[in-house]
Amino acid sequence: MPYDVRAVRDHFPALKAGYAHFDGPGGSQVPDVVADAMARTLLSPLANRGRVTAAERTADDIVTGARQAMADLLGADPRGVVFGRSMTQLTYDMARTLAATWRPGDEVVVTRLDHDANIRPWVQAAEAVGAVVRWADFDPESGELTEEHLAAVLSPRTRLVAVTAASNLIGTCPPVRALTDLAHEAGALAYVDGVHFTAHAAVHVEALGADFYACSPYKFLGPHCGVLAAAPELLESLHPQKLLPSTDVVPERFELGTLPYELLAGTTAAVDFLASLGTAGPAVGRRERLVATMGAMGRHEDRLRGRIEDGLAALPGVTVYSRAVHRTPTLLVGFADRDPAAAYEFLAGRGVNAPASSFYALEASRRLGLGDTGALRVGLAPYIDDDDVDRLLDGLRAFVA
Repeated sequence: MPYDVRAVRDHFPALKAGYAHFDGPGGSQVPDVVADAMARTLLSPLANRGRVTAAERTADDIVTGARQAMADLLGADPRGVVFGRSMTQLTYDMARTLAATWRPGDEVVVTRLDHDANIRPWVQAAEAVGAVVRWADFDPESGELTEEHLAAVLSPRTRLVAVTAASNLIGTCPPVRALTDLAHEAGALAYVDGVHFTAHAAVHVEALGADFYACSPYKFLGPHCGVLAAAPELLESLHPQKLLPSTDVVPERFELGTLPYELLAGTTAAVDFLASLGTAGPAVGRRERLVATMGAMGRHEDRLRGRIEDGLAALPGVTVYSRAVHRTPTLLVGFADRDPAAAYEFLAGRGVNAPASSFYALEASRRLGLGDTGALRVGLAPYIDDDDVDRLLDGLRAFVA
């Protein structure tokens, strides 16, 4: 059964406003089933988690259900799924926790390809304890981050390697397993930013070799919150700062305050919605249905990406910075002698949302020679169709004319 994008679009009330949303890498639109789940939760009896009252059981079931949903999506252990306000917040918390085990002269590796949320927390945590920060480069011509780039900065003093599974700026998907293997051979932990990757590919945390894998449901049709997945045994060995009366149980010891139950209900609904889009039948488990969905969705997005790339290649004065062999359907586009912000505004006037920025991937933007300004980013999402692509290409042709 082919991927039915029209049926998918019917679940997104926001699309009825008539805009073509190529801004998915910054946050996807939300299907009706996610909003409904959040509304039902807010209107249900709720209390702090427990098993005595109905309100307590509702809250507890929502949390455990969301842990299992994210475990199914990520191929992870639900006992190691941690929720937080955002990936950035979770990464800062984990950086501070891990830094308590570092000593002056220990080394932390970050890459110039990453979003700043997987750079600055580690840089600042290292500086606070006297650890050394080492930078893995990437090739600005090809957009590739290779094993050679990482191997050049590893040493026996490396304690952590922070690397992205997919660049939110240019879509590059580095060879994560090869990179995490190198980190482990050096005796380091591997922290993988999966925010952009999770929206476009089937994930298996252990297969990636990630000791920590962080992502954000609002990038894959869910609400605004963050998720961290790790082996429960690894989390048991870490001791974050927390309130004295709060539980020391894993993963709860890493979750500060009361969890936002409505957001977790929306996260489960987003995972279930994704699981419903694949070609696997309902009798198959949710994990298998999710893998089928990501395959079908990936083929749909790759076909549309090919159309966009062909259209861009025919336009004069256009540079596409997304060139890696393996990449998400995300294109960073520059214009000769034209401000990318002008293209952003021009397209917006035609009902096409494709923003221009460095999108917090500041180091990558600078390495590409784009400074802090960046360029125009075109990102595909599960609800993008051929009509949207036509509108985008028509708008870009008019802009460069």
